[in-house]
Amino acid sequence: QVQLVESGGGLVQPGGSLRLSCAVSGNIFRIYAMGWYRQAPGKQRELVATIAPSGTTDYLNSVKGRFTISRDIARSTVYLQMNSLRPEDTAVYYCTAALSQLAPPDYWGQGTQVTVSS
Repeated sequence: QVQLVESGGGLVQPGGSLRLSCAVSGNIFRIYAMGWYRQAPGKQRELVATIAPSGTTDYLNSVKGRFTISRDIARSTVYLQMNSLRPEDTAVYYCTAALSQLAPPDYWGQGTQVTVSS
């Protein structure tokens, strides 16, 4: 019903930047909110950022001031701009879509690996 395809991951040096993209297709009208999760080895899955229908954003405390979630409705794309990357940001990042308020994600992308290392 909704397809999410992430891109933009890769290997970067500490302090570097990456921009993740999530191409959204299918029944886009059903989507309430978009988000990004990440999961690193040995750590629990974390909600990194969300963007609500109003455009209001929210962030994991550890990424505030460094990451920015945004959307381009015309391009059916959501982004996660990641600056000042740290080794602890290393994880698989997942784009998600939720169909209702206060609900867990209904759709997940397959993930894109972000590795921050010297």
